[in-house]
Amino acid sequence: MKFPKIDLHLHLDGSIRPETAWEMAKELGCELPADTLEGYKAWIRAATNTPNVNEYLKLFELPIQITQTEAALTRVTRELIEQLHGLGTAYAEIRFAPQLHTRTGLTQRQAIEAVLEGRRQGLAACPGIRIGILLCMMSVGPESVNWDANMETAELAPEFLGRGVVGADLAGAEGIVPLKNFAPLFQKLQEGKVPYTCHAGDSQGPETVRDAMDFGAKRIGHGHHIFDDPALSRRAAEEGVVLEICPTSNIQCHTQPSYGEHPAKQLLDMGVGVTINTDNMALAGVDLDTEYRHCVEEMGFTEADLVKMSRHSIRASFLPEEEKAELLAMIVE
Repeated sequence: MKFPKIDLHLHLDGSIRPETAWEMAKELGCELPADTLEGYKAWIRAATNTPNVNEYLKLFELPIQITQTEAALTRVTRELIEQLHGLGTAYAEIRFAPQLHTRTGLTQRQAIEAVLEGRRQGLAACPGIRIGILLCMMSVGPESVNWDANMETAELAPEFLGRGVVGADLAGAEGIVPLKNFAPLFQKLQEGKVPYTCHAGDSQGPETVRDAMDFGAKRIGHGHHIFDDPALSRRAAEEGVVLEICPTSNIQCHTQPSYGEHPAKQLLDMGVGVTINTDNMALAGVDLDTEYRHCVEEMGFTEADLVKMSRHSIRASFLPEEEKAELLAMIVE
């Protein structure tokens, strides 16, 4: 069997090469948790075993500190594309939140343009790979805290659609306020005809997935706790909702107790559109091949399931239909 490697859930700031992060942090004089590069890598491996998602999110502070310039954003985007190409990835959707890169004077527009320049450079150096960019809005507390910044992202997304940006997302902490409080942001995306996904059902229960589905999300970031509500799981299967499952990230954040107890295989068998993704390649210390091994060796999936999930990924991607057809044609059973 052969199938294209597709990563639909991949955060830019969580996927910066440790060597690059170390170099840039040293240049900027950022406080580092270790005295050597090897020590920094060991710290990442230890620190990612966090008690919950909100603690895990603190690990993004250093990557965000070092990507506050156009040059930095361009570099890390280009390097990630080069890394993905070297791993044999056929298509990836790289997501980032423009508002997190405005601390030292960049505008959201400049941050987006810098990432798109990194995409341009990466694609020029790596023929054959496809890359889409997702713009993240952020849940960081009560929705009023960063409402204007989130709305700016939603308003910019249609302008960059078709220029490398393929969709949008709501990321960040779950459960601080009801997810439905963010519904107007998704209405704005709908007005601009911007496809979107939404983080839900990871650290919180299935009710967050229900909220996301109710305001039109056909893709859910993580979403595995939908399994706790059989009726909602059946609805997701009937409506063609796709879950962006990131196994290792779920284990590291303790939103699932183990690979063996993860419900992804059961959800797939129920007819839910399960896909397998990496979330944060550097922080999680994984690539798609690693996750596929966990799927087959520890989670109960078969090789035929991997092919099925590749199809789900392709069909759920925000690519044009003709490019989806080209990727589907790469599957050999």
